Amino acid sequence: MRQSVRARWGAGAIRCAGVTPAPVIVVPSAESLARRPFPGRYRCGVSTPAPDRTASPLDAAEHDALRAAVARGDFDMSGTAQMFTRRRRGQETVEIRPYDFKRPERIGKEQMRALETLHEAFARSFGAGLSGLLRTIVEISVQHCEQISYAEFITRLPNPTSLNLLHCRPLDGHFLFELSPTVIYPVIDRLLGGTNRDVFVPLRPMTPIETRLVQKLLERAIGALREAWQGLHPMDFALGEMESNPQLVQVVPPNEVVVAITFDVRLGNCNGPMRLCLPYNAIEPLMDRLNSQSWLAAGRSRNAPDAEKRLVRSLSEASVTVDAVLATTTMTLAELRGLEAGDLIVTSRTASSPAMVRVEGRTKFVGRLGQHRGRRAVQIEPAGKAAINAAPASAPPIESPAAPAPTAPHSATPLNKAI
Repeated sequence: MRQSVRARWGAGAIRCAGVTPAPVIVVPSAESLARRPFPGRYRCGVSTPAPDRTASPLDAAEHDALRAAVARGDFDMSGTAQMFTRRRRGQETVEIRPYDFKRPERIGKEQMRALETLHEAFARSFGAGLSGLLRTIVEISVQHCEQISYAEFITRLPNPTSLNLLHCRPLDGHFLFELSPTVIYPVIDRLLGGTNRDVFVPLRPMTPIETRLVQKLLERAIGALREAWQGLHPMDFALGEMESNPQLVQVVPPNEVVVAITFDVRLGNCNGPMRLCLPYNAIEPLMDRLNSQSWLAAGRSRNAPDAEKRLVRSLSEASVTVDAVLATTTMTLAELRGLEAGDLIVTSRTASSPAMVRVEGRTKFVGRLGQHRGRRAVQIEPAGKAAINAAPASAPPIESPAAPAPTAPHSATPLNKAI
């Protein structure tokens, strides 16, 4: 093994170096000792030289192969530098997203998809309940499901609005349920008999009467929310405080992560947003259940026996129009124009003849007209109901045998008007 010896006369040291780095004995010289503040004290030590980090990790053959590749033009030396990333096999592209350290994502994608699916079921159930309450079609769909800070959620809300606190037992926390004024006032207009045409949305807090009507709406929302969460975990939601100014509601710190779910409510030609806020510290005990893939199937199998009962219960709350028709007649347009107050319209049936009882315009029963506690009433006849049920759906309405025209007095009813 060939070794080289180099003398460092200025430092008063001798270093021996070979293929394997050897320890170096450093002996201070007389001049260096004289320059020290305490000439009588010196220290000798043994040190190992640091490895040469400028040495190339490639051997001679690899250097030759690299030069040959550059000479052949296998590398594009022009243009900007390319970014190389490690990727899995079969993955074509790598998506790089900016990460905000001020707003960390504490809920995984799989859990967010589970929450979105859960509240899609809530939207369908709540929409069906509103359709029965308002007697019109109400469509509710999930628009966004994201995790943001609580401060960002509050800044998105209009002022004034209807921000409602929901107690969610047995969880230790509260949910926030927001109804936009563009949703509230069309619903109130419909509840009071309006048609949702050119609804005026005032920029003011709700009156006590409007608040009472909104509470009726929130009761249906809480029932639908309780039913949707039943598959994940039995929850008991209860309505707490109601606030019109979002800045006055502080359920969690401003930087706390929340799940914000935005719904789109469409009622006729009116539509508006509806929002639900789920603080992370409230739903954290249920995160493990959201990770499971079987909770949806378990919820469906558990609720399958009760599906028919829920459907019957929902249909039982629907309102229908029932009217009883004693008789109808036809006349010319000239006769119609000649009608005056006090004129009588003579029909071929007597006042004691059975009346046709219609449900939403379809004849379903036959009954007798009378009075009950001072009010007009119709008594359903069993024979008439059996005859109606036996008739095919496409058959014309069943009429009772026409009685001969009475001499006097005549039976008079308004034209095509239900009695």
